[in-house]
Amino acid sequence: MRVPDFLTIRDFTSEELRHLLDLARDIKARPASFLDALKGKTLAMIFEKPSLRTRVSFDVGIKQLGGHSIYLSPAEINLGKRESVYDVAKNLERMVQGIMIRTFAHDIVEKMAEWAGIPIINGLTDSSHPCQAMADFLTILEHKGRLEGIRLAYVGDSNNVSNSLMFAAARFGAHIAIASPEGYQPKPALLEWARAEGAKTGSTCVVTTDPVEAVTGADAVYTDAWASMGQEAEAYARKTVFRPYQVNAALFAKAKPDALFMHCLPAHRGEEVTDEVIDSPNSVVFPEAENRLHVQKAIMLEMMG
Repeated sequence: MRVPDFLTIRDFTSEELRHLLDLARDIKARPASFLDALKGKTLAMIFEKPSLRTRVSFDVGIKQLGGHSIYLSPAEINLGKRESVYDVAKNLERMVQGIMIRTFAHDIVEKMAEWAGIPIINGLTDSSHPCQAMADFLTILEHKGRLEGIRLAYVGDSNNVSNSLMFAAARFGAHIAIASPEGYQPKPALLEWARAEGAKTGSTCVVTTDPVEAVTGADAVYTDAWASMGQEAEAYARKTVFRPYQVNAALFAKAKPDALFMHCLPAHRGEEVTDEVIDSPNSVVFPEAENRLHVQKAIMLEMMG
């Protein structure tokens, strides 16, 4: 890898990202072959936001590679308040071999990467969720056999997940259609990047306010919670705005008969998705969650190995 840190999909070439997917598939198929790959190495896990999948997958993943992890909660660090990001970076680089951060502001992971002389992995920020997007595209590859030309529909709030999906689609040559209400659509600069880079791989990126337009003919339909962590005060208002964007049986039927239903979880059943869709045979939400483990093992192996 040319880049020492895993902060955003945009930092990597199509070839580098495909290498990570190939490595993740190899690790998934032959886990015993990688048992000592990171023997004696320690990953510090900084959590400013709570998590189920991120914590378990990184914790289990580093151990399955022969290493160790240390969980650091907000009470123990409180980045930028109890101790500066610079001081945390300079302390940890002398004690561990990698840092995973799940936080709010993206500039925190950027500053950590600038100041720490060890690999930094973005476990989630308000603007990017690259590990999730890599797991998502691994899941699509497993079920569809290809990424080029795949039509992915994203319905709901244009957030950190949809940003990373948009970037990954551009790199992998997939088409993405994003359906979000006015005022909740991707930032113009991010959209411009995705379209410019996607032109190199044959990818297209469409943004619409019409969920039917986005979903019609899709190979996979993706949604996420209408209010993310840190947006709890907006939750009631958002329910009204996003109600027409619920992925229910009627909307999902507009996609191809063998379309995948995808969600990064946790899901608010009865809000952004109905039980009949998330529990349907088309749903791959749990294999998708499992793939966080395999993708992140590949990322740690490349970054820390």
